[in-house]
Order: sequence, then C-alpha cells, then structure tokens
Amino acid sequence: MKKPKTILDIREMYETKKKIAVLTAYDYPFARIMDHAGIDIILVGDSAGNVVAGHENTLPVTMEEMIYHTRSVTRAVEHSFVVADMPFLSYQADISDARRNAGRLVKEGGAHAVKLEGGINLRQTIRAITDMDIPVVGHIGLTPQSVHRMGGYRIQGRNAEQSRKIKEASEAVREAGAFALVLEGIPELLAGEITASLDIPTIGIGAGPLCSGQVLVAHDMLGLSQGFSPKFVKRYAELSQLMTNAFTEYITDVKEGKFPGKEHSFN
Repeated sequence: MKKPKTILDIREMYETKKKIAVLTAYDYPFARIMDHAGIDIILVGDSAGNVVAGHENTLPVTMEEMIYHTRSVTRAVEHSFVVADMPFLSYQADISDARRNAGRLVKEGGAHAVKLEGGINLRQTIRAITDMDIPVVGHIGLTPQSVHRMGGYRIQGRNAEQSRKIKEASEAVREAGAFALVLEGIPELLAGEITASLDIPTIGIGAGPLCSGQVLVAHDMLGLSQGFSPKFVKRYAELSQLMTNAFTEYITDVKEGKFPGKEHSFN
C-alpha cells in the first residue's frame, strides 16, 4: 500500500537522482486519476485562470479561487504531494499578507506546500513563510504573473545579462529556504547549470531535460487546451476530439429519439 508522499520523500527522490513527475490539477476528478496513476507532485496552479476560467493570463485569479481549487484537489489525493500556487497580489504587497495567505492555502485548502514566483525580490517573503514551517517552492525564469513586464510569454535567459540574473535568483531562492525550484521558459544549458549548482531539486517546464523533474499543465498534455500550444508541450492524448465526438453522438441520439432507450428507463 502506497503511503502519502511528504517533503522528505521528494528530498529522497532528489538525492537518489530519481526524476520527479509533476502535473497540474484543479478539481477532484483530475486529481483522483493522477493520484491513482502515481504522480509525485500535483500542482494546483493559478494556470486555472487560463485553462479553466478562460482568462488571457493568470493575473485575475483570486485567493478564494485558489483555496477552492486546492480543497477540491486535496479531497481526492491519497498519495501525491500537493503544492498550491499563491496568486497575484496574495504575497507581493506585504509580508504579513503573504504569511496569512500561505497559511490559508494550507489550513483551508489542505496544501502541503505553496509556490511563489520571483527571485531576489522575494527572499524575505520566502523566509517569512518557511519560518512558519510551510514548505515553499520557488519559481523563476518565465514567470507568468510578470507577463506585462516581460512583454508576453517570452523565453528568458538567452543573453548573458538575463542568464546572470536568473542564476542569482536561483541562489537567492535557495538561500531563502525554498525546498524546490520551478524553472520555466529558459534555455536547456542554463537550466542544467542551475540544477548542478543547487542542492535542491529543480522542476522544469520549457527548460529542457537536465532538471530534477518536469511539470506540465494537464489540459495542455491531454489536448484539452484550445489555440496556441507551446513548443515544450508533448501531447499525450487528444481528448478534445474524443469529447467532441461523444457530445455530437449524444446530441444526435437525443434529437433522433435514440436516447434514452429502455435500458436507461425505469418501469
């Protein structure tokens, strides 16, 4: 019988060089299936704003929405380690807000850890949250909550100055007490250098194969997202087409009187 994963299990995977598999989930059904499949970490991402709510970016997502999604996921989970994203403005304005909101994701949402975007500017905030005994995952490189500063979803670290700043950010996040670090949208070799220089696991998304683990948005890898698909996404299924076929067949059955049949009706 599998035991619930803890931060110690994640650390052991890193130390024994076992790759860490991470996927996003926002609801009970997805989380239950992932958990049964054996995913190591479920990230309750603020990407819910894009793939669930239909926003152009993650900025509109609120704390109440993140607590709702996190609670839905943790109800389903028996084995996986659950990390919840802290949404925009839940930690940037004030450290006391950051501590309170991190605590809410753990207390009300049931998360095992929280994730924050940012580097050197978040050292004190990360330290303040870890001082509350709440594990923190950092997130640097392409940080979606900074989409306006970056001028869109652009690969970061392609020039020497950006590369230097990302390396400095990775060290700052580690020194502040983060137990893991997401590297998003950076060149493969830079991600490899950062991974080799740190003593905490790195989780890549669009950062190549040299990280300690990988994360994808579930809706992207299942073929449920519409429109643009990033280069780094591998489509493991095309569920959108399967669902369209099922919906179309249902509509036809209803209109032609084929559903419900006798087997779906009561005497």
